[in-house]
Amino acid sequence: MTNRAERRRRRGGRAVAVAAAVVVAAGTVTAAAIGFGGSGGDTPAATNLPPATAQVTRQTMLDTDDVSGHLGYSAQTTLAGRIEGVVTKVPLAGDVIDRGKPIYRVDNQPIVLMFGDVAAYRALGPGVTGQDVRQLEDNLKALGYGSFGTGNAFTATTANAVKRWQKDQGLPQTGQVELGRIVFAPGEIRIDSIAVGVNQTTGGGEEVLQYTGTGRQVTAQLEVSQQRLAREGVNVQIQMPDGKTVAGRVERVYTVVEEPQDSGAQPQTLINAVISLSDPTAAAGVQAAVVTVVFTADERKDVLTVPIAALVALAEGGYGVEVVDGDTTHYIKVQTGLFAHGRVEISGDGLHEGMTVGMPG
Repeated sequence: MTNRAERRRRRGGRAVAVAAAVVVAAGTVTAAAIGFGGSGGDTPAATNLPPATAQVTRQTMLDTDDVSGHLGYSAQTTLAGRIEGVVTKVPLAGDVIDRGKPIYRVDNQPIVLMFGDVAAYRALGPGVTGQDVRQLEDNLKALGYGSFGTGNAFTATTANAVKRWQKDQGLPQTGQVELGRIVFAPGEIRIDSIAVGVNQTTGGGEEVLQYTGTGRQVTAQLEVSQQRLAREGVNVQIQMPDGKTVAGRVERVYTVVEEPQDSGAQPQTLINAVISLSDPTAAAGVQAAVVTVVFTADERKDVLTVPIAALVALAEGGYGVEVVDGDTTHYIKVQTGLFAHGRVEISGDGLHEGMTVGMPG
């Protein structure tokens, strides 16, 4: 809640700055109208110099906004117990399990991790075909139990490899893999929490533990009005707790509905952005932390800019700037572009870098 309040205050401050510039400009409308007429040219308009001045600069403008984010691991996955028996060994929270290694043990027999995108959802044996069979064979090959063809059928070759693997694991050499004996995950897993303990029974599909991937990511929550910032594939900058800045990339954007704490309030729709780190080692040794994510919504390269307060509302419509030339001034009509961080992109005939323009006192 604090982060959203801070964002509202920040946007409010920006709106006030723009409004203040228009109010200041409105006070010079009469001066701008005098002599500017309908000619659209650079006509002398004032004999009194403005109380302050600024320079027209050429620069790259960035429309950025910063949002608080949470550095952590990927989303939790629940591992359900499918093998019936007594739990005889469980890992510790924070343990990292690699391919072919036991995750936990039931009746002193291992439940083993293998790599694959398709979850293990059935027993695997002769006559079964599918992507899960292909994953099993790829893992057996990676673990040194032979090579296989390019198909996805469970063959006699597969069964023989399974028997050799079962022998090494201390399992009955059936040549088939029962449901629950292996767990497929995209890569190494990190144990996040344990739901059962040693000597407890399992096998009914109840939760045994929760795990995550080992990769680090940042989750940032934005308001709907900030949706322009978070788009899949855009690059961001992440300010780490140690002060270093790390590049990141928005991998996923999705909407969540946050229920209010007050019974009378309405649910609030928010946007979550999941961000990967270009250098994962930057998060080494940090289990969890609050970081700042700097989003860039728009960029204008090599453009002319002035402070927003330098804009003058013209009587015939649009905006101009009051150009200071020695002890006289004249107005140039401008087209505005990007507004960001107190400056505005401008273009128009007669404008050039280094030009002096009037500012309110």
